[in-house]
Amino acid sequence: MITTSAQQLTAGQLTGQNTDHLVSHQQHLLHKDMQPAFAALQQAAQLAGFDLQLASAFRPFERQLLIWNNKFNGLRPLLDSNSQPLDASVLSELDKIEAILRWSALPGASRHHWGTDVDVYAKNCLPANTSLQLEPWEYQANGHQAELNQWLSAHMGKYGFYLPYAEDKGGVALEPWHVSYHPISQTLQQQLTLDLLYHTLSENDVAGKSQILKNLDSLYTRFITNICEV
Repeated sequence: MITTSAQQLTAGQLTGQNTDHLVSHQQHLLHKDMQPAFAALQQAAQLAGFDLQLASAFRPFERQLLIWNNKFNGLRPLLDSNSQPLDASVLSELDKIEAILRWSALPGASRHHWGTDVDVYAKNCLPANTSLQLEPWEYQANGHQAELNQWLSAHMGKYGFYLPYAEDKGGVALEPWHVSYHPISQTLQQQLTLDLLYHTLSENDVAGKSQILKNLDSLYTRFITNICEV
């Protein structure tokens, strides 16, 4: 079941500040035109032996802003490309911004704002007394989500889904848990323009804002539009 939509989202909807385009699904919010396809994907996964669940779906601007500011201000750890802690004290502001962007989007630029992109896992594959970390090793080789990853790679395309971060292209790090509904998300990607993002960031209290705005052209190209093909 693949549904497309020519709907033009408002600036508030694109940047996570309005939820009128979303519907509830298992205590999460999803884009209203993506929800039926995701439900169908869950049903197919269930038949294949996977209890496919959402670790994260829609994320509002305020939540993304909190994540960003906490990382920039040292209240949450910064990680390198191998998920190892970085010493933020030796990094320039721009280096810090780029390190955060490997794992966390700018407020207003997260694909989770759209409701078309979700983080998924198989609940029945998660070992007892284990918390999901959403780190690549969990979905690779002998990781507990490896079989789900293989199944998704083989079957999710039939339902309109793909992995925008299936490989590390030098921008956002590998995210095998991040599934996107491309019939809609590819259109929304085009709607999230550089000018809209600049305006959104300018109006909000974003840590490191001056350096972000100064370098936004290159950050936009490297971390926002630099995704895998469908």
